[in-house]
Amino acid sequence: MSVREEIKEIVDRETKGWNNQDLDLLINIFHPDMVWPWPETSQSHDPIEWIFELGRFDNERWRKNWKNLFDKYYLVHNNRVIKKIVISNEGDGAFAVVDVDTLWRNRKDGKDFHWYGRACKVYTKLKDNQWKMIAHTGLLEY
Repeated sequence: MSVREEIKEIVDRETKGWNNQDLDLLINIFHPDMVWPWPETSQSHDPIEWIFELGRFDNERWRKNWKNLFDKYYLVHNNRVIKKIVISNEGDGAFAVVDVDTLWRNRKDGKDFHWYGRACKVYTKLKDNQWKMIAHTGLLEY
């Protein structure tokens, strides 16, 4: 499998994890040093306005956060389109630009929670040749 195919597979695996609300599948893609800054809004292009919702990857904390999301909301749709994959010259780093349109609906009051915009998902190749996501920007509209 080419590096491009490997990166596509991990993006697809993440999508499947959200679609199936599969915590194990989601957690498996993250590097232990993963960080995930988020813009306050999809129009917050200046990183000075960004925040950390979860901090550095922590299996237990991230699982709990997403379990709460899955308990509170059901998934209406999850459309993701890979726009570009870039691989480092050394073949040990890559990023994928992904357009995300994910709509969650509150199980109690029916209010929508929409993830919409473009993300940059950054991957690193480990010594055992596995790819893991090490960084991810929150969603921005361009």
